[in-house]
Amino acid sequence: MLSRLIINDVVLIEKLAVDFKSGLNVFTGETGAGKSIVLDALGLALGDRSDAGLVRFGAAQASVTAEFALPSSHAAYVLAEEQGLAVGNPLVLRRVIGRDGKSRAFIDDQPIGIGLLKQFGERLLEIHGQFETHGLLNPSTHRGLLDEFGGFDGLRRSVAESFVAWRTAENELQAASAEQSRAEAEEHFLRAAVAELDDLSPEAKEADQLAERRTQLQHREKILEALQSAELSLGGERGASSALAQAGKSIARIADKSADLPELLAAIDRAADETAEAARLLEQALASLDAKPDALQRIEERLFALRAVARKHNVAVDALPILRRELADKLALLTDQGDRLLRLAKQAAAGRHAYKKKAEELSAERTQAAARLEKAITRELPPLKFERARFVVEVVQQPEENWTADGIDRVNFLAAINPGSAAGALQKIASGGELARFMLALKVVLASGNPVSTLVFDEVDAGIGGATASAVGERLARLAQHVQILVVTHSPQVAARGDHHLRVSKRTLAKQAVTEVMTLDIEARREEIARMLAGTQVTDAARQAAQSLMDDSAGNVDSSAKKKKAIR
Repeated sequence: MLSRLIINDVVLIEKLAVDFKSGLNVFTGETGAGKSIVLDALGLALGDRSDAGLVRFGAAQASVTAEFALPSSHAAYVLAEEQGLAVGNPLVLRRVIGRDGKSRAFIDDQPIGIGLLKQFGERLLEIHGQFETHGLLNPSTHRGLLDEFGGFDGLRRSVAESFVAWRTAENELQAASAEQSRAEAEEHFLRAAVAELDDLSPEAKEADQLAERRTQLQHREKILEALQSAELSLGGERGASSALAQAGKSIARIADKSADLPELLAAIDRAADETAEAARLLEQALASLDAKPDALQRIEERLFALRAVARKHNVAVDALPILRRELADKLALLTDQGDRLLRLAKQAAAGRHAYKKKAEELSAERTQAAARLEKAITRELPPLKFERARFVVEVVQQPEENWTADGIDRVNFLAAINPGSAAGALQKIASGGELARFMLALKVVLASGNPVSTLVFDEVDAGIGGATASAVGERLARLAQHVQILVVTHSPQVAARGDHHLRVSKRTLAKQAVTEVMTLDIEARREEIARMLAGTQVTDAARQAAQSLMDDSAGNVDSSAKKKKAIR
């Protein structure tokens, strides 16, 4: 609830601090005393549009601070957490307006944007007045208000979950269909590309392996050349083997002619043996070489083919096996997607059926709740000077393109003020005061489900008196059992119902008008209500009448408490 309002240098208010309590807080005062200024200042703290004209004459800036005492689960704390703001209790909103009309906003002394301030304000307080009646005039809120009254949150969640499941299945089906369409358009390319890659059969890291093999083959050519040269040197008619054999024969013929020759012959024989061993090893080395003369050429051709295909598809050579699998998978869509699409289509149809069933169940519940809400509102209207008015809750099932997670219904609140006239949108058939009283009736009926903790009614009793004003006061008192109410009133019947009474007055200070707000005690309340009854001259009879109104209001507190269970 709103616990405190601090106003500095706003129009006629120099410095003002007002404490509020739960229940029904009534503002009274002479016309022009500044009651609307207090409400305008409160609106500024909640994000209303600023105006340089609101800054008090002679002041550099105006400021308004609103403090709210809230439960930890309140929607304002949820919003603060979403925005990454560290806030405490009370929650403090502050607005500062400069002489140039520019303004700044703060929450617990942390600067925020005006738009965010307005979001906090919408979660904390509603103002209903002659020209400002939130919720009731906005058709987009009607479905939510009806659902609050019906109390079927569980069914709404089930509908929302069914909607998400259905739309997810639909999105998967659309994505698969689009993929198939693209695959069909690429069929010729895919078939040719897959066939080419199948023929090529690229393997992982094949290019590196081929490059290494090519290097080895290039070195082997040099080795082969050297080995062949060595083979010629060792073998053949003029090779070392033949020369050593011939030398051995020559020495053997004369070995007996000299004692040194046998030793020479032995050395030649050893050299021949070593040469023969070298020839054997040389022959073995030659045999171990790749005998295929075109091996290097085949590797070069393979590398060229791999690189050419990789360039065509703008991928690395090593990515060719992955590319082949991807293209083959796309091509498979042409034959396999039919079954998948059929399965997804069945899932989407089942999802739609499940959602529609739940949404129609919710629609039926809404229709029944609409009838109950119409009756409940209609019961509240006659005492509010709407004896022959009709309130209509219209529940209309929408075409499929307008179905949402909230269901298939559009909900409209309509009314007919005069007998025989067709029901229409409230803003088209009701005046400002009538709208405020309609909102009062609606709020009384929906009190237990109201997400806002503070409601402000600005002259909801305008243009009425007597029994009608008493009925307005009685309903405000009933509503105040659920939420904090601030009401600006000129009606003594409404003022007498207040749990807390604040009088707004204006006096001249240093040749300048100043607005003040005073919280009244019992005696001062009686005097103020007597003034409202009698006008400028307060008489003893007016005081007695004021006391009677206060006594009657106090006596009705218990009966109002008993009625709150019967609001619906």
